Amino acid sequence: MTESYGSAAPGRYEDMPDWEKRFRAPRVSLPDWAEDAPDRSLFVSNATGTYELYAWDRATGEQRQVTKRANGTTDGVLSPDGAWIWWFDDKDGDEFGVWRRQPFEGGEDELATPGLDPSYPAGLALSRDGRTAVVGRSTDEEGTTIHVARIGEPPFELYRHRESAGVGDLSHDGSLIAIEHTEHGDAMHSALRVVRPDGTTVAELDDTKGGQEELGLEVLGFAPVDGDTRLLIGHQRRGRWEPLVWDVATGTETDLALDLPGDVSAEWYPDGSGLLIAHSFEARSELFRYDLAGGGLVKVPTPQGTVSGATARPDGSVEYLWSSAAEPPVVRSTTGRVVLDPPGMKSPGSVAVEDMWVEGPGGRIHALIQKPAGATGPLPTVFDIHGGPTWHDSDAFAAAPAAWVDHGYAVIRVNYRGSTGYGRAWTDALKIRVGLIELEDIAAVREWAVSSGLSDPDRLILTGGSWGGYLTLLGLGVQPDAWTLGIAAVPVADYVTAYHDEMEALKAMDRTLLGGTPEEVPDRFEASSPLTYVDDVKAPVYISAGVNDPRCPIRQIDNYVKRLEARGAVHEVYRYDAGHGSLVVDERIKQVRLELEFAERHLR
Repeated sequence: MTESYGSAAPGRYEDMPDWEKRFRAPRVSLPDWAEDAPDRSLFVSNATGTYELYAWDRATGEQRQVTKRANGTTDGVLSPDGAWIWWFDDKDGDEFGVWRRQPFEGGEDELATPGLDPSYPAGLALSRDGRTAVVGRSTDEEGTTIHVARIGEPPFELYRHRESAGVGDLSHDGSLIAIEHTEHGDAMHSALRVVRPDGTTVAELDDTKGGQEELGLEVLGFAPVDGDTRLLIGHQRRGRWEPLVWDVATGTETDLALDLPGDVSAEWYPDGSGLLIAHSFEARSELFRYDLAGGGLVKVPTPQGTVSGATARPDGSVEYLWSSAAEPPVVRSTTGRVVLDPPGMKSPGSVAVEDMWVEGPGGRIHALIQKPAGATGPLPTVFDIHGGPTWHDSDAFAAAPAAWVDHGYAVIRVNYRGSTGYGRAWTDALKIRVGLIELEDIAAVREWAVSSGLSDPDRLILTGGSWGGYLTLLGLGVQPDAWTLGIAAVPVADYVTAYHDEMEALKAMDRTLLGGTPEEVPDRFEASSPLTYVDDVKAPVYISAGVNDPRCPIRQIDNYVKRLEARGAVHEVYRYDAGHGSLVVDERIKQVRLELEFAERHLR
């Protein structure tokens, strides 16, 4: 066993290999802008080598670093009047903390909600005058609580429940609050409640009742007009995510019934006359404008690839963050300009992704493949499994897969059952036999990769982070002859211990996935836990873990590692001082370097 800690210092950028440059190249997020002061924006950047929040005054062009913390900061909200920047202050990535705020122009940070103890965040909505905040909180002791906090007054409790919930939105005039809740006990499918600031219920919408299958709802936002009681929501009534407009005062539901094959989300145009539609289908995405008066869809031109975020500006233009597997991300505008172009060296590109559809036990499985230019098989192959599990890999730029390709590997990413973007039935299919269902799909793609001649069966790496790390450890035990080695980042390793140590919202998700607690359904937890199969693992195992991780806590990983140690299994462990991943560029690079070196040592 090898165990390591720490990080490495960078060298000169021009001397670095391309894979390292991709991590170090300056990056920016899609800027958020203040509703009543649209020249004021907030974005995230790695310009200092750590991901932090930055304020941007578009009128003057001035950009200012807002936060500066050893482990970085990405959770921030700009108040609608543009006067304040709220940011979440946790301890070393443990996600447990308080909201602080800072004037947009700069100045001292102050506690934003005095009287509220530290917690996990469960949503935040701010009033237009910046004086009222609706704050969602989650703790192991209280479950979820939602408070209304006004400047100069003690906060008061608006909502409380043991099951997970969160703040959806605050109406434009501050008179209505939308809440997503799972009081029915299904953390995968929320119901909606709209209340007044005094707690009086105005309306409820619950698609989890009355049918054979539970359906989810989500809050997309109130109409940006004073006195307007329309709430834009997402629903799953036709087997996929689609938007509708719900007037909470009258109960009227306006179903858009868009003729688009994939999942659809939306947000309001600033004047409330239309919707910006985001359509995701088969690992790629596109944008449209929907006119609420005429009902027509007009395509917003974007290159082929993935739009990771988009927003409509007051002048009618659309800004969006775009990338493809071959081209690094950039914030563009439909005006034709690049919105934010960070100074410094540019990131090298990578190779384009190829699509492959494989027949699996639950239907056709979509896999995305990258391989070195001109390479022919059989190749050493990395099966890079996404987290979530309710997420999906797409034709988007990703530095880690590109690093493997640079080193001569083919990379295959599998949108297994449980992934989003392929309909509700595909996403919901992983219940009860958690982990085992996903592995069946991964095995089907593995069989195709070997039989097609793409992949060398003696040089197959199973890897992933978070849920992908969990599936890696589970796969090494359940399919011990299928994989040459495994690399698991921040994984679930011992499902029972993970359940007892993880944050409360994830406990609720696990109860939904497995149908109860470890005490209520012990056989299901045992069948889905990597620890159950640890003695069957044959391949060398590499594990990296954040010691402050509230999602995949360190104790359950230690339990798994002790079992590997007890039988002298080949393994290495790397622990780092952060939570569920790191926001420090040097640390991210070190982790990828350690993974590449581990593979080089153990693959023939």
